Amino acid sequence: QVQLVESGGGLVQPGGSLRLSCQASGPICSVYTMAWYRQAPGHQREWVTSIPSGGSGWPTYADSVKGRFTMSRIDDENTVFLTMSSLTPDDTAVYYCHSYLKVLQGATSEYWGQGTQVTVSS
Repeated sequence: QVQLVESGGGLVQPGGSLRLSCQASGPICSVYTMAWYRQAPGHQREWVTSIPSGGSGWPTYADSVKGRFTMSRIDDENTVFLTMSSLTPDDTAVYYCHSYLKVLQGATSEYWGQGTQVTVSS
């Protein structure tokens, strides 16, 4: 019943910017963490950034994106964004939203979105 839906991917030129969004919906009781991962063709899935819920934590970033990517959230803690700038072809990947959350019936589980394609190419 819980779904994570990413959006905002697309084709962008090197040096350009994109903003991805991820919204979690369904019978959610509490969201503990939200994160972004990516997987490029021929590569393993890579952690990009994550942020705890509650409004007191700062995002952490992989070294490969630090200073270029920014994870943020709005008042609805079930929605997060990934703002990407100074993009290079090495950033080309399917970007996945991930969350560790508790559903209303009490179970705590990890959830993944379906992914959104980001292609950086001239």
